[in-house]
Amino acid sequence: MELAEIPVLSLATGRDTLPRDIGESFRRFGFAMVRDHGIDADLVARAWAQTRAFFDLPEAEKRGYFLPGLAGARGYTPFRTEIAKGASVHDLKEFWHVGRDLPPGHPLAGSMPPNIWPARPEGFRETFTRLYAEFDRVGAELLSAIAIDLGLAPDWFDPTIADGNSVLRLLHYPPVTSAEDGAIRAGAHEDINLITLLLGAEEAGLELLGKHGEWLSIAPPEGALVINIGDMLQRLTNHVLPSTTHRVRNPSGERAQHSRYSMPFFVHLRSDFVFHTLPQCIDATHPDRYPEPITADDYLQERLREIGLKA
Repeated sequence: MELAEIPVLSLATGRDTLPRDIGESFRRFGFAMVRDHGIDADLVARAWAQTRAFFDLPEAEKRGYFLPGLAGARGYTPFRTEIAKGASVHDLKEFWHVGRDLPPGHPLAGSMPPNIWPARPEGFRETFTRLYAEFDRVGAELLSAIAIDLGLAPDWFDPTIADGNSVLRLLHYPPVTSAEDGAIRAGAHEDINLITLLLGAEEAGLELLGKHGEWLSIAPPEGALVINIGDMLQRLTNHVLPSTTHRVRNPSGERAQHSRYSMPFFVHLRSDFVFHTLPQCIDATHPDRYPEPITADDYLQERLREIGLKA
């Protein structure tokens, strides 16, 4: 398997070189890798330990946190529920979602249900409330660099993601015992949101689809974030920044007997944000692909139906 030669960038460079470098990486791969993000290593270690402890709970206990009708927005989603858009078999994964807590009476509360929290493991709520806030901070910093690269003001995205519908997903891919129907851990897909920040890609399996139709493996250094463009940012930029197809393939040999864990943070717009293609991404050669406006929440609900989380 060929390795994707994605550069590892430093968030510490700030506005000196990061906007140019991350823009180049996104235009080439739809992906980037970022170190020096400042998320506390001890916090991340606790998060991994509690993720494993939660998914080790009895199936009946985990299913007690599955809330039908929420489209997986909060709490637990059972094994083989999600399906990649256009796929015929469901993914070999289970997951837990943490979202943004809004105050009572908030105008966006209708599109963002309150979090639910498991009784076990101890400290789960505190750990993932803190980690959510850290991912939220880093996501805003990365969007500032992206804004500069696009010729926008550094704070252009700030009001678009204020009280945004961002989600932290704790993912468990159990050992692969059999997949006679051709199922894999995560079928080939593109993310729905603006950008995704991923911890846990050190374990082999994450692959992106190259420009010539070849699958390329992604291997970040330990602790680095893998960042990718989602469909919402692709739409907003008229495909200047591409949302790249990716998957998590099944392991072979001895590794098939082991679980895989990862923690993606999906940075979302405010639910009431209305898409209008950025003018600087439109010209005579690249006409507007999306002349019809749509709200971020309507777009999200449409995509949730496509991936099997909503009827």
